[in-house]
Amino acid sequence: MTGDSTPQAGPKGGWHSGRFAHTFAAIDLGTNNCRLLVARASVSGFEVIDAYSRPVRLGEGIALNGTLCGDAIDRTLGALDVCAAKIGRHRVTRARHIATEACRRAGNGEDFLAQVKARTGLCLEVIRPQEEARLALASCENLLDPEIPHALLIDIGGGSTEVSWIRIGARRDGAGVSTELLDMTSVPWGVVTLTESCVSKHPRETPVGRALYDEMVERIRADLRPFCARHSIGSAIARGEVQMVGASGTVTTVSAHHLGLKRYNRTMVDGSSIGREHILRICDELSVLSVDELTALPCIGDDRADLALAGGAILEAVCRQWPAPMVRVADRGLREGVLMDLMRQADRDADPNCRRDG
Repeated sequence: MTGDSTPQAGPKGGWHSGRFAHTFAAIDLGTNNCRLLVARASVSGFEVIDAYSRPVRLGEGIALNGTLCGDAIDRTLGALDVCAAKIGRHRVTRARHIATEACRRAGNGEDFLAQVKARTGLCLEVIRPQEEARLALASCENLLDPEIPHALLIDIGGGSTEVSWIRIGARRDGAGVSTELLDMTSVPWGVVTLTESCVSKHPRETPVGRALYDEMVERIRADLRPFCARHSIGSAIARGEVQMVGASGTVTTVSAHHLGLKRYNRTMVDGSSIGREHILRICDELSVLSVDELTALPCIGDDRADLALAGGAILEAVCRQWPAPMVRVADRGLREGVLMDLMRQADRDADPNCRRDG
């Protein structure tokens, strides 16, 4: 199933209408990873019936030459073949598939997506950073404290880092929080692009040194300062009016390291909290290790070791720019936000009060 919906036999009502009548799928094709979720609605949200994630490094080399390279395209097409097979096998009836920074930035991005459509039947939509921020917020809303009036949502990607400034309140019905995305900024550096720009040619067996690491941190902070000043975020943090949520592989990896996990456990990491001082200490510890040494650490390994230094530099820059005392950790992101959108749309389509006259 590659489109947005499949016609149904007609509204049945109750558990067979709206979101409960469908199987949903969402693909998030990022600069580093290709991710798929297939799910059905549940009373509390949704139940994942299949998931897939592969580090395809689609954005490999893009910071240097501005195009998607052949090896990265081949890896990604292979991953999308798997996604298409899973979507077909589960008879998905509503889906949305999105692509982010690598396809936005690449000069051959449109040609690549046409190749994807021809080979797999999947229609991928390149979304803007503002849509990324909205979807990330949708996935993380239930982690927000309604008693703290503002939030910073940090999403460290492969090709860029999105920062959202959010107004928080309690819903009138008392169920959860109400949120308003006031503004966002997209820093043009993620774990892949910052690595390629600063440390890609550095020997794996040798630490990069504190001077280069500090330069990476400062590069990110320089891009954050105008956004901080525009909204007086520092003053709001000093008044205790800001909570911070981190949604990215970097943040979940740091959390897993802090928890002392030998193997990654999403149940323990998602929704956990980690203090700013703990984050800065861990980032400092990782900054003096070589890629080979990072590979040996639990929850980093081969897949993330060469990107861990850049991820730590971005996270450290965020924590130094905005000294919120605690970061809430979210092992969730754009796919979950897409699924929430799809379920709400299915409910609207099934509601006779929302249907337009034909």
